[in-house]
Amino acid sequence: MLLFKRYLANTHETISTLAEITPAKRTWRVFKRNKIAVTGLAFILLTLLVAILGYLIMPDDTPLANNMIIQLSIKKPGSTYMMLKLRKTEPVDTINAFAKMLYGQPSFYKEVPVTGYHFVKDSIYVNGYIGDEDKPEKKAYNIFEVLTGQKPVYKNGKVAFANNGQTIIEPATIAVYQKFDAQIREENIGFKTFWLGTDGYGRDMLSRLLLGTRISLAVGLMSVIISMLLGVTVGAVAGYFGGWVDASLSWLMNILWALPALLLVIAISFALGKGLWQIFIAVGLSMWVEVARLVRGQVMALKQVEYIEAARALGFSNKRIIAKHILPNITGPILVLASSNFASAILLEAGLSFLGFGAQPPMPTWGGMIKEHYGYIVMDSAFLAIIPGLAIMLLVYAFNLVTVGLRDAFDIKSQSTRI
Repeated sequence: MLLFKRYLANTHETISTLAEITPAKRTWRVFKRNKIAVTGLAFILLTLLVAILGYLIMPDDTPLANNMIIQLSIKKPGSTYMMLKLRKTEPVDTINAFAKMLYGQPSFYKEVPVTGYHFVKDSIYVNGYIGDEDKPEKKAYNIFEVLTGQKPVYKNGKVAFANNGQTIIEPATIAVYQKFDAQIREENIGFKTFWLGTDGYGRDMLSRLLLGTRISLAVGLMSVIISMLLGVTVGAVAGYFGGWVDASLSWLMNILWALPALLLVIAISFALGKGLWQIFIAVGLSMWVEVARLVRGQVMALKQVEYIEAARALGFSNKRIIAKHILPNITGPILVLASSNFASAILLEAGLSFLGFGAQPPMPTWGGMIKEHYGYIVMDSAFLAIIPGLAIMLLVYAFNLVTVGLRDAFDIKSQSTRI
């Protein structure tokens, strides 16, 4: 008898606890038990963080990570070279951290790879790196020009040079030269490691790969927003009103559904032109039909239930019934499809960039990076095409894992067995 009372008490407590859990909390509880889906979500969040920070965490923080060092083209991952930084002659403004995060910081220096150097009076003599099999190119630079980007003026045993808008006059002596020699060693000479190697133009592959993350996620996000807004609106109207409205919109959806997505995107791109915003619109317009078909079916099933009939009887407007009573109850399937479309948008963008219809160079995109270097797959530099290909694969796979996790989490039968 005592055991039976305890059983009743525990059952009552469990029922009370479940009654207090909102559908959103119940869905999240089921989702987070799917470790694989949570891993995919963690990878997506990490990728999102990389995309937001952008230039702040990139080795090459110049705009579009487009700092070219032609002498270092197609170098293996992990390659390290000594670099001499020559101050540019034109003035470069320092921007704040937020602007740098969004647009990058133009470089103050021109980088020259060297294999050795030595100082003689007011000059630095370097062995310029040309290639692994070529002899170094010997060059000489004035130390004041290296530091300031401006040529000095010698007069009456003194040297005058401009630095940050101010004219500095120093005695032209060995002691003064040695002081600036030490400054060059500390500030202008150092080693640079290319962790993922360099591309055909001598640009840092890691930086361009990280910046490509921002492009892929931006295309996915904007495309999903456009497709959801258009698809949910058309599908809800067609499913709720029926009749000739449903027949007309369904005819349009069937026509677009019959066209291959990539060909449709290419056609829209031809009409809109090449560019990032054009890609947002083109990919978004190619995916709304699937959303509309799903929403139409869900609305047709829900508009006959009792609480919708009660809302009509109370005199609620059609707009309120759709927005307040129908759409909130089909959020689950819409979110699942949104996650799936996000992965599809990334693949479409990569395909467009590979074909030359995506964001134009020098903007780094994963598909564009594959296009530029796919010829190296049969050579000893296959990593140039494999690395961005792996990035696309991992991000799309992560979204697919989240899609499966969301599908299971919104499944009512699955929730009742797992809670």
